[in-house]
Amino acid sequence: MSETKSPIGDMLASTVPMVRTLNLAFGEITPERAVVSLPDQPDYHNHVGGPHAGAMFTLAESASGAIVLAAFGDQLGRAVPLAVSAEIGYKKLAKGPVTATAELGRPAAEVVAELDAGERPEFPVRVAITRADGAVTGEMTVVWTLRPNS
Repeated sequence: MSETKSPIGDMLASTVPMVRTLNLAFGEITPERAVVSLPDQPDYHNHVGGPHAGAMFTLAESASGAIVLAAFGDQLGRAVPLAVSAEIGYKKLAKGPVTATAELGRPAAEVVAELDAGERPEFPVRVAITRADGAVTGEMTVVWTLRPNS
């Protein structure tokens, strides 16, 4: 089971099967930053012995989802957060455990103001994936929306 340090991490671990499958560990989760780790697990290695690209994608997408819930959880009664698109770049060979750190690309208040105005706001979440020595092994941008409830 995933090691979590926050209610958001607990919720994601209990509702998203891939989070449990990959044993993602949730660290700091605030409206400004979310940190999620993927332990080194041979079952999820690629052909060069590092974490598989799909596992790294899931790690980064999970970190982006955690920050979205932290920043906009108070809006869930009137809008559903949905990922619109994602782009990932693999920069260096990842070996061992890796950590994804997500940050909102727009101020949350600006996004909520658009929602208040009856719009369907979109906003980027940028994620850096690092290995234990601090080297950035991947970068991802997930564009999210808050879809107003009908």
